[in-house]
Amino acid sequence: MFARVPASSANLGPGFDSLAVALGLYLEVTLEPSDSLEVTCEGCGAGQFADERHLGVVVASRVLGHSNFTLRVRSEIPLSRGLGSSAALAVAAAAAAGAANPLAIGIEVDGHAENAAASVLGGLVVAATNDGIAVARPLALDEAWRFVVVVPDEELSTAQARGVLPAQVPFADAVHNLSALGLLIAGLADHRAFDPAAMDDVLHQPYRMGLLPFAKPLLSVLRESGAAGSCWSGAGSSMLGLATADVADVVAAAARHFLSDQGVAGWVRVLDADRTGLVTS
Repeated sequence: MFARVPASSANLGPGFDSLAVALGLYLEVTLEPSDSLEVTCEGCGAGQFADERHLGVVVASRVLGHSNFTLRVRSEIPLSRGLGSSAALAVAAAAAAGAANPLAIGIEVDGHAENAAASVLGGLVVAATNDGIAVARPLALDEAWRFVVVVPDEELSTAQARGVLPAQVPFADAVHNLSALGLLIAGLADHRAFDPAAMDDVLHQPYRMGLLPFAKPLLSVLRESGAAGSCWSGAGSSMLGLATADVADVVAAAARHFLSDQGVAGWVRVLDADRTGLVTS
């Protein structure tokens, strides 16, 4: 069986652990019966585990109850860059193995409901886990939006990024993010209603800036060059610029110039939101 899912960018500024958008980078999994386990990988993640430790094998074995299969993975999604690579692989492997609910398995294995939901449903989603039950809902997303994705070569694990977050935050900061999140959802639904402060976050981004010295100035460059807003993509190291189609290429060019000028190895792409999500055959 074949399954394809898109990458995802979570948080989108103030939507910490709740908001995500599916992006036009893809991961494909093909699974076929075999006398013994075989694993082949192409693209991002190739050259790593090709045995029972591979996340796709772990998930597919869990669904099937055995590991007598050939698993082929082809991925455009960089690992440890805040683009939902683990969630994408988990839900794709579950779907390819014939799981009745790939989303539930993806969330249970990866732990990020919003990333898994975006990869399964496509588009903009909000997700939460309440009493162990995952709930995900699609949200309106204006066709005018493009996503300028800046992907450094430098990796940043989610565990490392979460390690710098405080156990508690000031009440005023929580209120700030709730207000910004409401504005962001409204602005993503209609670009004409977007407020410049909608992507401002005080719950996670300020604490993580020290992990990536280029992050703060790069986010400023994205906005100064025409992006309506900018933020960390998930836990990083990727950064995201939200721009309308008429200025997205200009914003991307400014980001490339920044990387070159600062000696930061990486790449920049202008991506559409993926509005399809999981595809199987």
